[in-house]
Amino acid sequence: MRIRFINAKLLTMKDFDIIDGELWVNNDAIEYVGDSVEDNSKFDRVIDCKGNLLMPSFKNAHAHSAMTFSRSLADNLPLDVWLNTKIFPMEGKLTSEHVYWFAKLAVMEYIKCGTTAAFDMYFHLDSACKVSDETGFRFSFVSGMNNFGGFETLEENYLKYNSYSDLIRYNLGFHAEYTTSMELMNGLNDLVHKYKEPCFAHNSETKLEVQGCIDRYGKTPTELMEDIGLFDFGGGGFHCVHMSDKDYEIFKKRDLLAVFNPCSNLKLSSGIADVKRFVDEGISVSIGTDGAGSNNSLNIFRDLYLASVLPNVRGEGEANVDPLILLKGLTTVGPRYMKLTDVDVLEKGKKADVIMIDLNYPSMQPINNIAVNLVYSGSPDVIKMTMINGKIVYEDGKYLTIDSDEVINKCNSLIGELKI
Repeated sequence: MRIRFINAKLLTMKDFDIIDGELWVNNDAIEYVGDSVEDNSKFDRVIDCKGNLLMPSFKNAHAHSAMTFSRSLADNLPLDVWLNTKIFPMEGKLTSEHVYWFAKLAVMEYIKCGTTAAFDMYFHLDSACKVSDETGFRFSFVSGMNNFGGFETLEENYLKYNSYSDLIRYNLGFHAEYTTSMELMNGLNDLVHKYKEPCFAHNSETKLEVQGCIDRYGKTPTELMEDIGLFDFGGGGFHCVHMSDKDYEIFKKRDLLAVFNPCSNLKLSSGIADVKRFVDEGISVSIGTDGAGSNNSLNIFRDLYLASVLPNVRGEGEANVDPLILLKGLTTVGPRYMKLTDVDVLEKGKKADVIMIDLNYPSMQPINNIAVNLVYSGSPDVIKMTMINGKIVYEDGKYLTIDSDEVINKCNSLIGELKI
């Protein structure tokens, strides 16, 4: 299908300049982006943007999508109590059917927020793949293997899902040091070196986690993973709240990705990541929502805003972090680590993962600095359209690949069964 967007403002994210022009999509790829031109060739659809903004979509750099089942189910608890007494027991009841429906509910929320891909750590991956097939959503899976299971199928999953479809990727990793034995981490390290792949894990989310690792091994989680060899080909960490000076050095040396999850960290009283130091050190950063049980929203705008303003708590009245760096992390930097290098900017030949921002929405006015405005006053309400791989999946408040009533009714039925 060939689609032409005219009368648009364009934020390509190759830089932060905004130009007036148009964008053409041919099947799954961007065919043209630039100034308005005279063209009489045939298009299947011409969309008048009426001055609204087209830009690359958001990519959620840390999520547990099917954990929508746990939204507002267990709140006001610290991480270790929340996980061990509430979440892990409930997850033990989940079947592939549960994961399918609750992941589809997550996709509804993602695309309404302009998110077209999630760096997703969960299980029953065939169910998530089925959701991707039906909705057109991208998943970049990362293994969450740990002492409870997952290692025995890790290599099989790596080979299977990296050849599954254009919308699916798979990355090596593990849940966290505190849930994973040294034997399993060493086994994972063998695969990291066999395939020369990066490695990802929850990292330094709480003081208790870090101190526990020091008590066990005399090292922080980052230092331990570095010494094992898990970062020899890069990777990154999710949360990265309680970091040592040496941890920052390792992240910079290995070009690791630090993914911030401020809503989850605040809700679980885990602390505030030093975003400014990561940025000042030149370390790659991105944003994720974490799961809906600890956030409790998958609204990426909330996390983007908090990641931008929370560093000011550490300062003395001066803005500490350029918000555009975090916007770039969410749209273009994160995908590079998620094996999604062809969806990062608006450019000819790139995959057409595009969103349209309603600049007539009150919070987008007046137009002083559109890109900064997205960070500080953006919300799901400003998303007029979400396109993935050249296919429009959400437009003007309507889901085009999902029966929203069916999903909501089914999820409420299933949660009733789980709580029995």
